[in-house]
Parts: sequence; structure tokens; C-alpha cells
Amino acid sequence: MPTKLQEYSNSKFKYVKLGYQYLVNHILAFLLIPTMATVLIQVLQLSPAEVFNLWSSLHFDFIHIICSFLLIISIATFCFMSRPSPVYLVDYACFKPPCHLRVPFAAFMEHARLVLNSQPKTVLFQMKILERGGLGEETCLPPAIHYIPPEPNMEAARDEAEMIIFSAMDSLLNKTGLRPRDIDILIVNCSLFSPIPSLSAMVVNKYNLRSNVKSFNLSGMGCSAGLISINLARELLQVNPNSNAVVVSTEIITPNCYLGNQRSMVLPNCLFRMGGAALLLSNRRTDRKRAKYSLVHIVRTHKGAEDKAYRCVQEEEDPEGHVGISLSIDLMAIAGEALKSNITTVGPLVLPTLEQLLFLATLIARKIFKKKIKPYIPDFKQAFEHFCIHAGGRAVIDELQKNLQLSAEHVEASRMTLHRFGNTSSSSLWYEMSYIEAKGRMKRGDRIWQIAFGSGFKCNSAVWKCNKTIEAATDGPWFDSIDRYPVHIPHVVKC
Repeated sequence: MPTKLQEYSNSKFKYVKLGYQYLVNHILAFLLIPTMATVLIQVLQLSPAEVFNLWSSLHFDFIHIICSFLLIISIATFCFMSRPSPVYLVDYACFKPPCHLRVPFAAFMEHARLVLNSQPKTVLFQMKILERGGLGEETCLPPAIHYIPPEPNMEAARDEAEMIIFSAMDSLLNKTGLRPRDIDILIVNCSLFSPIPSLSAMVVNKYNLRSNVKSFNLSGMGCSAGLISINLARELLQVNPNSNAVVVSTEIITPNCYLGNQRSMVLPNCLFRMGGAALLLSNRRTDRKRAKYSLVHIVRTHKGAEDKAYRCVQEEEDPEGHVGISLSIDLMAIAGEALKSNITTVGPLVLPTLEQLLFLATLIARKIFKKKIKPYIPDFKQAFEHFCIHAGGRAVIDELQKNLQLSAEHVEASRMTLHRFGNTSSSSLWYEMSYIEAKGRMKRGDRIWQIAFGSGFKCNSAVWKCNKTIEAATDGPWFDSIDRYPVHIPHVVKC
């Protein structure tokens, strides 16, 4: 990834283009507001007698009054109906794995030595990844991977899916008081496990949802699928008034346990862990008071046109027939490109005007007047109080902290989530939100920026606004451990 977003300045006037689009889209406001302000100032300068004489000089008949009134009503109705429906995050719930599924480093390495007893170099490689990956001793793997050798079959994968999804759904229904029959839209995303019948059908049958529920099952979209699901839910809520949507984000580890010795495919075994989250989104005005957050923006960036981006994260088969997920060494470079494109779009939407003007002025000076000055890096800390960066690994968090110039507190939720739960794929952002809430840091009016990376290569981000000050929860994934965090995570942990 480019150091401190040096390549961010090479956006080829994307800010200029976005500024032009913003000007065109709001041209009426830019014209009417100064005009109305000028007229108001002129009227305020008139004496009461002059105002009365001006009003008397105007001649309105009954037809003019009716037509003017109807015109005002029509314009007001059109403006009101054309506004996008607000999308509220009423509440969410994260799956907390049971303690007996913990995988301490010693147990992980012992299993690796027994399963790969003929591949000592592969075992040593896994040990180095664990020592430097940022994971802690309490991360969990599904039951099938605890066997020696592991038994990643379809039945075990289904059992894992039911454990995670049903637990998160039950918790969400209890927290929100939502009845299953009241669910209008259901979206389930799981990238690597896509059985038939689908996971969404499994939820429909388990909770006896209505026959006309709008059900979607997303797969193959990597760790950013959670925000893709939220974007889909938002679009569906725009065309379905007075509705709610339940989004379930998870990743099923069991069928993707790699038993070979190719390093690029062994790496996910060391980082990915059990996790899942269920969210309730609504566009009902009655949910505004009880909703925790409002969705402000969601931006999707897809760099899949490049072949190396496709090869960055994909499923492969080694010569011995073992199938696993391969992580390319191009991962961070492609992530940097995707991030650059994403924040170029997010910037004009969220940054203060001064920050945008400073960046634009620097860009013009460098590109048009050929001035040899340093590129201006916008300060996103002025736009957001909290950052939730996908806990894909220590390297991902380190690079984003450096390039976005964030403090240790800004990335604390991401680092602690990686340490406590590991890389839970698309659900990691919600463990991070839950961490911030558990610490009592989420205040009314706070803005949160969620950044997720996924295969393709995708960089998706969502901006939320907190509707009310959130008290520390009495349950949830952090309830019994939040007092121990934050913890110091050394650069190397000896296994």
C-alpha cells in the first residue's frame, strides 16, 4: 500500500469531477439560497409602511391564489416523495463461540505437527504466522477442525452454520422484540460455503418466515460481503416502504480447512476464525427513536477488472488435490488501490469544506501549475469519531493506521477484535462496533466509518451516525472480557 496515501494525490482530478457533479446535482439550491437571502435582506431593510404599500401594489385574484397554492403543494410533495427513505440500524447481535471451541497457540501447533508431520517447514511457517498475526489465545474454530485429522465434511459445515446463524438470530430477536413473521426482507451472506438448499432457505424454514418474504443468499464476495448486504438491504428498503430487513453475515470455516502444504493456502487457516452477526435494518419512522444508528452513506469500490486483483484472493487446488483459499502477495498493493478509489469517493461526502478545499488547492497547484509541493492528506479524523477497519490481519490494520494517520485509540477496536476473535470475515466490523459500545465510547451524534476489504478486489465502506448515547451492554460478545481490554499485543508472540 502506498505510504501515507502518496498515490492518493494521483486521483486524476476525481475530486474535481465529484465536485462538479455535486454542483450540478444541487444547482437549484446554489441559485435559490443566495437569491432568497438577498430578497430577505432587502425586505428587512424596509419600513412597515413600505412593506404595506408593496403588498397593496400586488394584485391577486382568486385563480392566481389557487394556482399558486397548488403549485407550492405539488413542489413540496415532489420534494418529499423524491427524498430517499432513511435507513435505521435498530440493533444487532454477534455470535459468541463457546469456550470449549477455543484454540490456544499450543493446541493449534500440536494439531499442525500431528496432521503435517511430514511437512516441518509448513508447520514452522504456521508458527511464524501465529506469532506475528495479532491473534490471541481465545479465538475459536468449529468442532470439525478440532479432530485429528480434521473432518471438513458437508454435515459438519451445516452444523457450524446452524450454530452461528441461529445463535445470532435468536439473540437479535430477543434484543429487538421482532417476531419472525414480521420480517419483510432477509439477506444472508457467506462467501465460501454455498450449499443447496441455501443458508437463507435454512433461516426461512427454521423461523417459519412468511411465504412472501424477500430472501437473498450472497456468496463468493469475500470479507466485504457484509457491507454489500447492507447496500442491498438499503436499496430494497427504498422501494418497499414501512419494511424491515434482517441481514446475517458470517463465514463458515469447516469446508475450507486446507490440509496441504502450499503456504499461500495455509495462511487462511492461521487467521480465520468462527464468527457471525445478525442486524435489523428498518425504514419505518416509528423505529427512529429506538434505533441505535442511521445509515448516512455506503460506497462500493470494485477493482476486479485487473487480473492480479482476481488472483489476490481465490480458491485453489494443489497438486495433491487439497482445496483451500489462496492469499496472494499482491494483497496489500491491491487493497491500497481499492482503498484509494473508495476514499476518493467518500471524501467529498464526509470531509469538512476546509479539508476539501485544501486538498483541491494542493491538487490544482501540483497538476496544473506544476508546483513541487507535498500532496495534502485530508484529515479524516475531523469527519469521524470512530473507525472500524476490517480485522483481516495485523498488516491490514497497520497499513490503514499509517496511511490514514490514525491514532492507537482509533484502531483499538480493530486490533482487539483481531486479538479476541480472530479474522471473522464479513462480521468483524460488528464485533468492532460492539467493542466501542462495550467501552461506553459511543455517544449521540458520533460518526462511524466502517471499512471492509474482500476478494474481487473490493473495498466497501459505510458511514453511520449514532442516534443516541449507548450505555455499556450487559450482554454481547465482550461482556465477560471487556474489562481486560485493551491489552498489549507484542510484535512477536512466542508459541
